[in-house]
Amino acid sequence: MRNREDSVGTLRPGKTAEYLDYLRSVRGMSERTVRAYGTDLERFSAYCGTVNTIPEQAGPREVQGFIGSLSAGRTAPVSVNRTLSSLRGFYRWLIRFNYRSDDPAGSLRNLKTPKTLPSFLWEGEMARFSELPDTAGILWPLRDKALILVMYSAGLRISELVELSLPDLEHNLSGARVIGKGDKERYVFFSGEGREALAAYLPAREARIREGAPTDRIFINRRGGPISVPGVRWVIAQYAKRSGLGHIHPHALRHSFATHLVNSGCDVRLVQELLGHASLSTTQRYTHVNMEHLKQVYKKAHPHARAGTGVHNEKR
Repeated sequence: MRNREDSVGTLRPGKTAEYLDYLRSVRGMSERTVRAYGTDLERFSAYCGTVNTIPEQAGPREVQGFIGSLSAGRTAPVSVNRTLSSLRGFYRWLIRFNYRSDDPAGSLRNLKTPKTLPSFLWEGEMARFSELPDTAGILWPLRDKALILVMYSAGLRISELVELSLPDLEHNLSGARVIGKGDKERYVFFSGEGREALAAYLPAREARIREGAPTDRIFINRRGGPISVPGVRWVIAQYAKRSGLGHIHPHALRHSFATHLVNSGCDVRLVQELLGHASLSTTQRYTHVNMEHLKQVYKKAHPHARAGTGVHNEKR
């Protein structure tokens, strides 16, 4: 059996590609996640080249120097932490398969990140936004209304939306099977408005499918091919410009879905299931959104809150 210590220092470049293949084939990670890991490791590899080493042989000083360079370049703390997570995973893999004996990233702590609430639209705003395709007279109204309502009513990630295929749909358009992060499968539901919009869109979609290059993806572009993630972002951006609601990121539709459920009293564990979150703590931030909403309602409605008086202001 090969000894770990004997293997250290005899490496050749190329283990990063092998590691990404491992994530893809053994861990079953989605291609999108693997690409994100690959991007982080490519940046680290480029940094290692400036200090005459390779990722497989880098030490704590090189890893710390790389992370410091990201911070100095004003990379957002959340992105720095994600990169650090990528490096930790890579070095754990090297240790597991006896390519080295230590983890140079193990002692580094994550940066503190500001606790920000997710951006979302209130129920009335979301209703107005979903009606825009009917009134704006741009792009492809039938598709765009179905796209917005399906994404919102099912709480889909943008990557899940573009991957939706006809075989995933329930025959009555009540919902669909979705493959989320980590190739985890879940079932999502469509609202009545979402079902109606889909039913109106699907015949028009069929008429526009490209001959010779058919696709079973539900949402297509105007040329008849599958719509891309940048394509969905562009569609949402066009309606956002006309909405009067300011910048609307596609993910805000998913945030709106979760926020509206929590505000309506839906159990947070059910919301977690519908969103496909691995951790409950990720879903619990929507309860904070609800608390902020309640505070605003209280300030507007309660006479003591409006006047700035009350028990909480009394001297004790």
